[in-house]
Amino acid sequence: MRLLHLDALGRLILTDFRGKPIPPHAILSHRWSDSEILIEDISNGNYKEKEEGYRKLKFCAEQAAQDGLQWDNNERSKAINSMFTWYRNAARCYVFLSDVSLSAVTETATCSDWEVSFRAKLVAPVSVEFFSREGQRIGDKASLDRLLHDITDIPLAALRNCPLDQFSTSERRRWVENRKTSEEEDIVYCLLGVLGVSMLTAYGEGEEGALRRMQAEVEGAGSAPSIIPFSRNQSFVGRELQLGELEAKLFSNKQTTTTLAIIGPCGIGKSQLALEAAHKTKQNSRSCSVFWVDASDIDSLYRSYTSVAQKLSIPGYNDDQADIKQVAKRCVAAIGARQCLLIYDNVEGTTLRHSGSSTTQAADLADFLPHSKLCSVIFTMTESSTAEALAPQNVIALHELMPDAALRMLQNRLKTPLSNAEQQEAMHLLEELSYLPLAIAQAAAHMNVSSMTVQQYQAQLDQHKDAALKYSDDSSEGEQRESGRRKVIAATLSLSMSQVRHSNAVAADYLFFAACVDRKDISLDLLEAASPQTREDAVKVLDKYALVTRRPAESALDIHQLVHQALRKHLKAQGRIRYWTRRTITQLHRIFPNDDHSNRSKWRRLLPHAQYALSCSQVGDGGRERLDLARKCAMSLHSDGRYKEAEELFVQVVQITKGVLDDEHPNRLASMGNLASTYRSHGRWREAEELELQVTQKMQRALGGEHPHTLLSMGNLACTYAHQGRWHEAAELEVQVMQTRKNNVLGDEHPHTLISMGNLASTYAHQGRWREAEELEVQVMQTMQRVLGGEHPHTLISMDHLASTHVQQGQWDKAEKLFLQVIQTRKHVLGDEHPDTLVSMSNLALAYMHQGRWNEAAVLEVQVMQTRKNVLGEEHPHTLASIGNLASTYKHQGRWREAEELIAQVMQTRKRVLGDEHPDTLTSMNNLAATYSSQGRWRKAEGLQVKVMQMRKRVLGGEHPSTLTSINNLASTYCNQKQWAQAEALFVQVLQTKRRILGNEHPLTLLGMGNLAATYSKQGRWREAAELELQVMQTRKRVLGDEHPDTLTSMNDLAYTLKSQARQEEAIALMERCFQSRQQILGKHHPDTQLSHDALSSWQAE
Repeated sequence: MRLLHLDALGRLILTDFRGKPIPPHAILSHRWSDSEILIEDISNGNYKEKEEGYRKLKFCAEQAAQDGLQWDNNERSKAINSMFTWYRNAARCYVFLSDVSLSAVTETATCSDWEVSFRAKLVAPVSVEFFSREGQRIGDKASLDRLLHDITDIPLAALRNCPLDQFSTSERRRWVENRKTSEEEDIVYCLLGVLGVSMLTAYGEGEEGALRRMQAEVEGAGSAPSIIPFSRNQSFVGRELQLGELEAKLFSNKQTTTTLAIIGPCGIGKSQLALEAAHKTKQNSRSCSVFWVDASDIDSLYRSYTSVAQKLSIPGYNDDQADIKQVAKRCVAAIGARQCLLIYDNVEGTTLRHSGSSTTQAADLADFLPHSKLCSVIFTMTESSTAEALAPQNVIALHELMPDAALRMLQNRLKTPLSNAEQQEAMHLLEELSYLPLAIAQAAAHMNVSSMTVQQYQAQLDQHKDAALKYSDDSSEGEQRESGRRKVIAATLSLSMSQVRHSNAVAADYLFFAACVDRKDISLDLLEAASPQTREDAVKVLDKYALVTRRPAESALDIHQLVHQALRKHLKAQGRIRYWTRRTITQLHRIFPNDDHSNRSKWRRLLPHAQYALSCSQVGDGGRERLDLARKCAMSLHSDGRYKEAEELFVQVVQITKGVLDDEHPNRLASMGNLASTYRSHGRWREAEELELQVTQKMQRALGGEHPHTLLSMGNLACTYAHQGRWHEAAELEVQVMQTRKNNVLGDEHPHTLISMGNLASTYAHQGRWREAEELEVQVMQTMQRVLGGEHPHTLISMDHLASTHVQQGQWDKAEKLFLQVIQTRKHVLGDEHPDTLVSMSNLALAYMHQGRWNEAAVLEVQVMQTRKNVLGEEHPHTLASIGNLASTYKHQGRWREAEELIAQVMQTRKRVLGDEHPDTLTSMNNLAATYSSQGRWRKAEGLQVKVMQMRKRVLGGEHPSTLTSINNLASTYCNQKQWAQAEALFVQVLQTKRRILGNEHPLTLLGMGNLAATYSKQGRWREAAELELQVMQTRKRVLGDEHPDTLTSMNDLAYTLKSQARQEEAIALMERCFQSRQQILGKHHPDTQLSHDALSSWQAE
């Protein structure tokens, strides 16, 4: 839930409480007007321009403050199903009567706002207060109960908070008999909460249709939950034979379930047949749930499952930050546990893609089907091959309607019965319409709206048929029969559009707009209008002509595939497709948000439309707005981990800027920088470096070495160097950036200067220069706390980095204290499920791992992993990193099988999502090989390690730290197989490279020396081993300190070597110091401490 409040400066602030406790708040009830403030108005700061809406919200905020409430919720009238709950949960309800003056309260019985005030506001909240248009309190529902009773006929007992179940359903329905509503359906919808039922709203269905559906919901209150988003077609005819066949296969054997497929060309009536079967099943079997799922693409499938999740109260359904894939999968599991019929409509293949995108990874439909003996399934589709794959034994093929069936369909849809003579004329018309159900529905709708006879419609259709033929004949689009269907729809559409343009020009514009976006889930907010009422009137016109299908629950509409194709043909024939594509892109650009995490649900919904519009326009066409929309889409895709799609759009942006901007124009260079960031996410460091070098050099020439954009590009280049293990080059650049920002441009305490210092500290940490890193990080943290405040995101990042450095230094208590502080603050400021909160929790889990606190680490890692799956998705890089961390903990706990399964899962997913040679994929392969080694499966480990080493050499280079790690791991495997010569050669190679690249005292160099010493020990070469181990221990003491865990490891190793040399007293003395230090630093329960204790006890007992 999002709540509003006024800050100290009188500004409206919108706060998102998802994932947080919802504080006591007030709710404002009022008549919705054309001047209401929307979320977008608050975001861009333009809300005061809407004077009437601002006056209401300001009144509500001030009144709430007087009543001791900081927060308020402003109701939007179309959220029908949520409204009753909102009112019931509000601490107070303020009813703002905009047409009631305090001086005329005695005349209120004739005032419209009092009549509107029925809804849920009178019976749901405990406290309801009424205010005049001047903002003066008139009274509450207790003091005004008799007046309210006289106006609304609601019983006094109900107004006095008597439980609603004490009143019969028929009595509660009578409470609205005299109510007036702007929409005829609202007279029914306003009863949903009062009657305790929920259903999808469908404006345009009329009061009678809404009442019929609500009655079915009330009568089925004790039935299994179902969702059938479309009303039953009272005119269903022509497919009775197929319906009988379908029902026989579905219900002939109650002991088994059935999977069926209905196939046929577009517009033939597949969905209508499935819809009739769905309603009949719900009517005849109260214990069987029926759920309708749009399976035309993965986005539509997710939206359908979200509606089902709401019906079944599945966790995450009401959180638009939750990952919808996970909500869908939880939904599938819940469905599989109940008897149900599932209809998967518009299946286009066994794999599903995101709508509007051609490059994204496909999802397997089978992953979203319940594998349960309780569930029967109906698929509708056009391809017989898909039907054979999904339901090989049960395929029902729909063919062209028979003439008499088509006539009955037309007659059932017409308001005026046909005479015998007209029936003969109708037969000629139906032949012209190819007996296509979609065309029949449009023809009937047109005749109903325009009060035309069949003869009149036929005459006008002939004119438009000739026009349609000019642009609908395209031999490349398919076989002749399919082309004929398109021509029919082109003709009926052309005729309907001529009437639509005449009656409502805005409605015609909406059709052309719809032709330029994805045809599914076109949000009404995308449609430009002078007012909400203007938009609603236009959509109603399209609905009456059967040109759109409304999605009331999502405030959206769909266009049939054939209609969408015909609209695009129409625009192309008129030479207006380019104009409307550009106009569409302009509108999308206006409302498309930035890639901030809080906007995730909004840009996810808009992406299919933006990607479709961009794909239908020329790369160089559309000017600045197309360019910026492509950039916004790319940034959003990148934030969502969809790197391949992001790269495609970033490449487009770079190409466009190359053609229209100078080589050194800042916007062109910024687009190159964005593309480089995508290369970094792919692990394509060399390509990223090449681009970033170009950007940096050109910015230095064009903007100067001290310009903020130049410094930013230098920082990005340093980051790429760091990813390649080129720490010295990274440090040099970062020092330059930091000093320039500090001394010449921004000053010591500017956030960008502090970020530079933090980046440099991170590089120092990678170089093993822990003390220098710590000093810088402490300075950054303290300055940020003073300048930005303790809860600022940058401050929390600096604290997180300092805690990580403490971990590397073995300062566990300091690290844990800081991590916990960061986690608590981020939960408070950002919420439990924000990605940054999860990063802190993951870091704390790693700190626990370093301390050997495996159980605590595992509990935290499972929590992070599950939350990331829910919020980011199963295949997001951060989620995969969490799974890998959990596997590492399992490995330390000796849970080899579980660790191996998780690592293999991560590896396979990374191969599919990131590619075989991505650095993260290679890391997974390396981790899997390490798991084999831990289990003594040396040959299997060796084979995988050789492969990883070779790929890392090719992808990252022979001297990259990750490549050296692979060589080191392979050497260890040789050592375990007693292949001493091969092991020693590789260890020496790694050590020499690390000395040259990292220096003699780098922690990784010292680790390499320790590994070589261990090889000497295993061969009985004690003197060489002891010399190396002594050197490592002394260097670690000097560089890391006497009490660092790595120093203590050196002491432990040297003690064992001394023992092997029969230097008993020296070995015991050294092990005793090691044990005491480990007990003090790591704790007596740490595994390393236990090992030292056991060795010492054994040696002393000899």
